[in-house]
Amino acid sequence: MGFEKFLFYLFAAILVFAALRVITVRNPVHAALFLVLAFFNSAVLWLLLEAEFLAIVLVLVYVGAVMVLFLFVVMMLDVNVAPMREGFIHYLPVGIVIGLIMVLEMGLVVGSDFFDADHFAAVAAHPADFSDTKELGGLLYTQYVLPFELAAVILLVAIVAAISLTLRRRPGTKHQAPAQQVLVRSQDRVRLVQVDSEEKQ
Repeated sequence: MGFEKFLFYLFAAILVFAALRVITVRNPVHAALFLVLAFFNSAVLWLLLEAEFLAIVLVLVYVGAVMVLFLFVVMMLDVNVAPMREGFIHYLPVGIVIGLIMVLEMGLVVGSDFFDADHFAAVAAHPADFSDTKELGGLLYTQYVLPFELAAVILLVAIVAAISLTLRRRPGTKHQAPAQQVLVRSQDRVRLVQVDSEEKQ
């Protein structure tokens, strides 16, 4: 077994372990940290596939931004997970059945004749000046330009929907009007009252 294959199995095993710990650990902060470990190992697997750009994006976007946001939210909200785990045993049989079905489907797909080594040619080594970023950009804006634009539109709609849900009027909540706050004057907020002083007897 070559050194590259050894690294693949090593980091793949760590990735599977971290993914299992994400869903089995009790502390939400520990789950988020295990998810960070899973992202790092996924980035290493991308590096083994000579996809350096995707590996860097995975680390910068998910580990550097998304997971830090998750950690801040979990630590600031101090979520009580005890009520959330009360129905765990009740739904455990259904979860096991769904998990077994997913494993069976993945086994049927990966174990079929379409995924054996005879249907795929060996990956050729790229030259030193090969740029995976250039190749990825060329594919996105030529062959896959329509799915790329559709994904951009879906993300834009999701952002607009999130903003609309945040700004909707709900009873019992207070709202600020920045335009009115900028135009406010001191005379509108503060009233000076002249009080006559009284001499003590």
